[in-house]
Amino acid sequence: MRNFGLFLICSCLGFSQTIEDRYREVSAKIIAEALKDEGGMQKLAYLCDRIGNRLSGSEGFMKAVAWSAETMKKEGLENVRTPPVKVVHWVRGKESAELVAPFDRPLGMLGLGMSGGGDVTAEVVAVKSFEELEKLGRAKVEGKIVLYHPPWVSYGVTGAFRRSGPSRAAKLGAKGVLIRSAGIPQPNTAHTGTTGFEDGVSPIPAAALTEESLTMLERALASGEKVVVRMRSEAKTLPDADGANVMGEIRGSEKPDEVIVLGGHLDSWDVGQGAQDDGGGVIASLEALVVLKKLGLRPKRTIRVVFWANEENGTRGGNAYREMLGDEIKNHVIAIEMDGGAERPVGMGVTGGGAKALEQMKAIGKLVEGFGAGAVTAGGGGTDIGPLMKDGVIGAGVRTGGGRYFEWHHTTADTFDKVNAEDFKKNVAQLAVFAYVLADMDVRLGR
Repeated sequence: MRNFGLFLICSCLGFSQTIEDRYREVSAKIIAEALKDEGGMQKLAYLCDRIGNRLSGSEGFMKAVAWSAETMKKEGLENVRTPPVKVVHWVRGKESAELVAPFDRPLGMLGLGMSGGGDVTAEVVAVKSFEELEKLGRAKVEGKIVLYHPPWVSYGVTGAFRRSGPSRAAKLGAKGVLIRSAGIPQPNTAHTGTTGFEDGVSPIPAAALTEESLTMLERALASGEKVVVRMRSEAKTLPDADGANVMGEIRGSEKPDEVIVLGGHLDSWDVGQGAQDDGGGVIASLEALVVLKKLGLRPKRTIRVVFWANEENGTRGGNAYREMLGDEIKNHVIAIEMDGGAERPVGMGVTGGGAKALEQMKAIGKLVEGFGAGAVTAGGGGTDIGPLMKDGVIGAGVRTGGGRYFEWHHTTADTFDKVNAEDFKKNVAQLAVFAYVLADMDVRLGR
């Protein structure tokens, strides 16, 4: 009775139980269940080994859609749906590159997504910046193959040459483009990824080089001799193809119309298995709901997992999901995306909701500090949830601390063996705790 009296006194004075105190016990159960779970890794192995890479428009992607929906149903999720999405359909075809002067050598390469086809033999002109390219101008670029070879800095900085370099070179009349891979250099590994061409600029052959081939070209150029490369590509963009998002839910017990959404993108590039990018993200998100169901937990609000389509070369899935919601977007409490690999989670970045939402998210983070995943900071999100965030939904992105993601990202090396089981399970635990508490709190996030 004395404790109850103290509770009444605290309530009357305006004190309330903290998020950490209220959810400590249930979070411990969620974490324990997630860290012993084997089902998530089994699902990821199936997705990687039995289905494989899943570029939008491919047979592999549609197989992944069907399997994902079936798996959600088997796990007892509610309202499992596959809303159709028209997706970009780019096909790589056969491709190659070779140095033909001043000596003959094959070049290790991987064509960039959305690049064009053709058979081009031309002199190479090399630049380390867009400023150098513009200084050369059409007179020295037209009819040439442009080599972008800036130093590796980061995905954001060096990746700019992949994202817009081919278009900028094509505008000056270049017939082809080679780039330093937008990824941490690894032996005999080239990194693909999408490139964009401005309206009115015809796509040209464009490819990333392995570090070995890049440095060989640099040595050839340093000799002062004329350097000539032949690029061959069958790449082409076909009419939009059929695709789908995949979603399932744990319906809320008291406020089912209010939604916490989490997920990643189901599509991948057409090389490797799409294990880190983003198989680990979609399966960890699904397994977070599976863990909650195993424990018999049904929060006040709905938790929805979404496997988005076409993130890699079109972002059609995220946009279609936003359009599907219409006015219901006002009921989306927060969108959480995991699209940075399944390495060791260290926390989340949050955008929107003001200081109150950040404070509440930090409080939830304390519940997962025991395995190092509790650092919540301002600034985070993801490509697929970007359309939601633009319309005011709070966004969050999982942050990891492994540091090797950009070694595997968009390469043939992005395979299941690169996923550490213990790290993966910690991601499941982090997502499950955040999702459950956000869905069960008395007050909506940010209020």
